[in-house]
Amino acid sequence: MSLIEIDHVTFQYPGAAAPSLNDVSLTIEQGDFVAIMGGNGSGKTTMCKLLNGLIPHYYVGDIEGEIIVDGIKTLERKVTDLSQSVGYVYQDFENQLVRAKVIEDASYSPLNFGHMDYLDRGKKALEKVGLVGKDDEYIWELSGGQKHLLALAGAVSLEPKILIVDEPVAQLDPQHAKELYDVLKFLNEKEDTTVIVIEHHTEFVAEYCKNVVLMADSRVLWKKEVKEGLTRVSEMRERDIFPPQVTQAAHVLSQKEGRMLPINLEEAANYFQTYQIPEYKPTILEAKPKQVKEKLVEIQSVDFSYKMITREKKKILNGIDLTVHKGDRIALVGNNGAGKSTLMRLMTALDKPETGDVLLKGQNTKSASPEKFADLVTYIYQNPEEMFIDDSIKADIEYFLKARDKENYSEIVERILELFHLKEIQDRDGRLLSGGQQRRASLAIGVAMEPSLILLDEPTANLDIGTRKHIARFIQSLKDQAEAVIIATHDMQLVAEWANRIIVMRNGQIIHDGNRETVFSNKALLDQAGLTPPQIMELTRALGTKLAYSVEDFVAYVNESKEEEAISGTNQRTSRDVEEIQEPYKEAARLH
Repeated sequence: MSLIEIDHVTFQYPGAAAPSLNDVSLTIEQGDFVAIMGGNGSGKTTMCKLLNGLIPHYYVGDIEGEIIVDGIKTLERKVTDLSQSVGYVYQDFENQLVRAKVIEDASYSPLNFGHMDYLDRGKKALEKVGLVGKDDEYIWELSGGQKHLLALAGAVSLEPKILIVDEPVAQLDPQHAKELYDVLKFLNEKEDTTVIVIEHHTEFVAEYCKNVVLMADSRVLWKKEVKEGLTRVSEMRERDIFPPQVTQAAHVLSQKEGRMLPINLEEAANYFQTYQIPEYKPTILEAKPKQVKEKLVEIQSVDFSYKMITREKKKILNGIDLTVHKGDRIALVGNNGAGKSTLMRLMTALDKPETGDVLLKGQNTKSASPEKFADLVTYIYQNPEEMFIDDSIKADIEYFLKARDKENYSEIVERILELFHLKEIQDRDGRLLSGGQQRRASLAIGVAMEPSLILLDEPTANLDIGTRKHIARFIQSLKDQAEAVIIATHDMQLVAEWANRIIVMRNGQIIHDGNRETVFSNKALLDQAGLTPPQIMELTRALGTKLAYSVEDFVAYVNESKEEEAISGTNQRTSRDVEEIQEPYKEAARLH
C-alpha cells in the first residue's frame, strides 16, 4: 500500500458552481519528494487539504471517493488523528504562529498532544530548521524568512511522516528560499520524511524534487519523474506553467521535447558547450553626462527604529541617503529584514524618521499628516486584500476619488477598469477574487488616485509564473501612469526586465545604487545581499557569454552568433574558392 492514496475523489465547496476537485486519483510513496504544480485555481491546495482532514471536516462540502493516509481513512477520522502523521505549513504561514516566544511556538503542538518532552521536541525542531539561539526571542522580532522557518519548526515538532508546504518560497528572498529547501531536503533524505510542496518556481522543483504532479481544471493530469515532467515544455506552457529558464532556452533552440533537455544549471552548462557560443567581449562606451532630473523624494541622513517589548530600540534603517527622480523605475532588493518596506513607508509619511528628513516634492513629512501626502504617493500593500474596503472593485476604485470630490471621477474609473481588464468583474468583491485578479484590482485602486509616486510591496508574491508575467506587464505600464515607480521585491526576473535603477539594501543600509549591469555582474555584491540572479543569467556567466537578462535575450544572442559564424564561414570559403580559380593565372603571370 502507498503512503498516500487518493482514489477518484470529487469535492465541491458549498455554493460553488463547479467542483474544485473532479475525479482526482493520486498515489505517493514513502520517502518521496513531490511538487504539485498548476495554475491558480487548478485545485492544488484543495487536494492537499484532503491529506490532513481539513477537507471535509473543517472545510465542508460534497465529497465522493476515498483518501487513505498512512493507513488512515481520512473521511472516517478527525483532524487531530491525522495531525501527528501530516505536518502542514500554509501559504499564509504567519497565521500558524500562535505564541509570543519562539520556543513556545515551536513546542506548542507537542505540548497540546501531552508529550512530556515537549520542550525538547521544540528545541530539536528549531535546530533542524536553523533557528538555534532564537528560543527567547519574540515572534514579532523575527524577519519574514525566520517566521517561515518557525512555522516549519512547529510542523516538524511532532516528527510527522508527511510534510506539506504550500508555496515554500513565495515571500522569501532567494537566500532564505534556498535555506528552507535545504531543510526540506535534509528531512526527506536523512529522516525519510515524505515531502509535498505546492510550487510555481520550477528551478527549485528541478533542484530538489523527485517527482512532479501537474494539475489543471480541478484534475490531476499526470505524475512524472522530475526530469520527464519538466521537459514536457509545450504541454506545460499550454497550462501557463514555465519550466526552468535553461529548459525553455534549450527547447526554443532545439525545438525538441524530451529527456535530453537540461533542467538545472549544471546540465545546461554541459548542454550548451556543444553550441560553441563565442566569448563575449564588451565594448567600452564613453560615459554620458548625467541629466539633471526633477527630484520627487529626498531622503537625508535618515535613521529609523522601533521599540521592542523590552523598551529597547531596534534599529531598522541606518544613515539612509536617497533621491528619487522623475522617470525612475526603482527596484528595492535585499534579503528579508533589510528594511525595504520600512523605507517605503517613510515615503508615505505613515512613519516618521527618528533622525534626518524625508521630503516629498520639497515638503517635509515631519510637518504634516499622511493624509496631506495621499495625492502625491500611493502605497500598494503586499497583501492586496488590505486595499479592499467596499463590496465591489468598482466601488473600491471610486472611493478615493469620491472622497476627494474629484471632477469627472466616473470617467477616470471607466478608464482604469478598461486599462486593467477589470470590466467583467467590476461588481465582484475584491476579497473573493483569485490572487492575480486581486493584484490587478489593487494596482487599479492605486493608479486611480493619480499619484506622482507609486510604491508596490512584493507585487508578484504568491502568484503562479504565468500570472506573475501577466502582472509584470501591468507594472510595466505604470511608468505612463506616474512620475516614478518603486517596487520592493524578491522577484529577480522582474527586477532584471523592468527596473532602470536597482537599490540593494542590507541590514538597514543602502549598499549599492546602480543599474542591472552594475548589480548582476557583481557576484560579491549579490553574495553580500543574499541575492540570486535569474537562472538564465547564471548560465551566461558560467558559459562566459554576454550577460542575458531573459530567455529571449539568450536565445537571440545564440542565434546571432550562429548567423555571424555562418556568414564568416561563407566568406572564408568564398575567398578560398577565388584563390583556387586565380592561382593558374598568377602562375602564368610569374612565368611570363
